[in-house]
Amino acid sequence: MEPLPYSQSCENNKSAIAAVLAHSFCGAKHVLEIGSGTGQHAIYFAKLLPQAIWQTSDQACYHQGINARLSQYPSGNLRSPLELDVTQPWPVDQLEPIDAIFSANTLHIMSKAMVEAFFEGIGRHLVPNGQFCVYGPFNYQGEYTSDSNRQFDNWLLQQNPQSAIRDIEWIVKLAAAQGLELVADHSMPANNRLLHFNKR
Repeated sequence: MEPLPYSQSCENNKSAIAAVLAHSFCGAKHVLEIGSGTGQHAIYFAKLLPQAIWQTSDQACYHQGINARLSQYPSGNLRSPLELDVTQPWPVDQLEPIDAIFSANTLHIMSKAMVEAFFEGIGRHLVPNGQFCVYGPFNYQGEYTSDSNRQFDNWLLQQNPQSAIRDIEWIVKLAAAQGLELVADHSMPANNRLLHFNKR
């Protein structure tokens, strides 16, 4: 059996994220995870929220690893990944209404245009009074919150000139344009944040 794809950061942050999702998604029935990556978050949070269907999604190149993890750690409320490119029509019309969306460590690896498309998709597919939570590093008033984030941003720039840690003010503005109101800004380990939005 081939080893499963693995992210140490997922293991490090999952319990802190879970503490927020347990409250933010307590009423959710159908969660769409955008950018499921290794599938580690999916299997952990699906058990945390047994009342909700947890729908994984990512680009096609990650599906083999996600499916392998879901097969090894099955759960009745976990769903195999959708092929989702935020810049293309989202393949979610066949799903039950999406009342919660979660994404971790995605916005800083997207281009600005992709981040804009990401929020447009959320605005289109998240039902009124739906919940959206996004985890990752953010800048405040154009300033880094730590030296480690500054170093990480420099590394991102070297990997892809279109990727970067995003300013929270810009994120909140994009969200507001889609009817999403910032409910809470939670401090997370390793100088990350978890932003919780409600869809009006």
